[in-house]
Amino acid sequence: MLVNSTKFLITSYWRSIDKKILLSFLVLFFLGLFFSFSSTSSLAGERLNKDYYFFFTKHLVFTFLALIVMITISAIKTQIFIKLVTPLFLISFLFLAMVPLFGVEIKGAKRWIDLYFFRLQPIEILKPFFILITVKILTMEKFYNSQIKYFLSFIILCSVIILLIDQPDLGQSILLICSWIATVFVSGVSLMYVIAFFSIFLISFSSLLFFLPEKFGYIINRLITFFDPSQGDKFQSSSALEAIKLGGLTGQGMGEGILKESVPEAHTDYVIAVISEEYGSIVSIMILIIFLYISFRIIKNCFNQDNQFLKFSLGGLATLLIFQTFIHAGVNTNLLPTTGMTLPFLSYGGSSLIGSAILAGLVLNYTKDKSYLYD
Repeated sequence: MLVNSTKFLITSYWRSIDKKILLSFLVLFFLGLFFSFSSTSSLAGERLNKDYYFFFTKHLVFTFLALIVMITISAIKTQIFIKLVTPLFLISFLFLAMVPLFGVEIKGAKRWIDLYFFRLQPIEILKPFFILITVKILTMEKFYNSQIKYFLSFIILCSVIILLIDQPDLGQSILLICSWIATVFVSGVSLMYVIAFFSIFLISFSSLLFFLPEKFGYIINRLITFFDPSQGDKFQSSSALEAIKLGGLTGQGMGEGILKESVPEAHTDYVIAVISEEYGSIVSIMILIIFLYISFRIIKNCFNQDNQFLKFSLGGLATLLIFQTFIHAGVNTNLLPTTGMTLPFLSYGGSSLIGSAILAGLVLNYTKDKSYLYD
């Protein structure tokens, strides 16, 4: 009886899931493993005097955990998970709020909480739930004909941004602001509201730079350096761009790149440049196409959704995924100032992988073909 029940659940799950999106996510996880092995072996063995497979082993473990998280979230009944949105957001927000008190400071930034086994970066976990809580507020029946829903979601955005700016983490702040604007715009908000909220952000951001230059002066320095390279140090971004040029279309060959040895955290913040240098721009373009294809499939599914919450959630999650991907690519190609943004699924880092898995699980859950599911 148990065997038949389990078989029925697996069959029902497999028939309902969007197999093309699932396969695309699995390909990205596999590529992340492969490139982690390629880009971290020499770093661990030659520069840090650790076992050559030190980083790869950790990446493998977190990839396995991420896959479990993705499958688990995608298998939960959609209506049940919708009810869990608020508590899951509050838990992840609580972890983010704990960073100023118990966080670990690394290279001048306090963004992580030490959980003994690994360092958790709460914002990576919070991002997909932030999109969902925003959509939940926007689709509440009691706010159906009220504009207060946009104000409430803006308050939540500000609460998260304040905590991020304190770390400081400008890259994630910009990512969340862009994703929030896209989400509320898709929900049908007047363009005037978007302009008003954006103006408030610009005024607040400028005030921080003016009144607290000792804390946020690094932002001005990055912007000045970006627009005028002679005014500052652009070693990382210049090295990444040079690596992409050296790689050309076909690359230097596996293990032949030098970017991962010359630029700190290249296996996290500059992984596209590392891939381009060793395997060629063709491979990097193919990876970006996979992200675009996933986003296309998600947006296409939005048109088939009758449920407003699912429709807006999928739109928000798609924008979050694509914005983060292209911010990472923009920094690597020197089109954007340095932000420290990871590439979903491929960059090294346990928090980044788990956060990507949560997003993937939500997308798979919300794009399921409900006609194959049975209560």
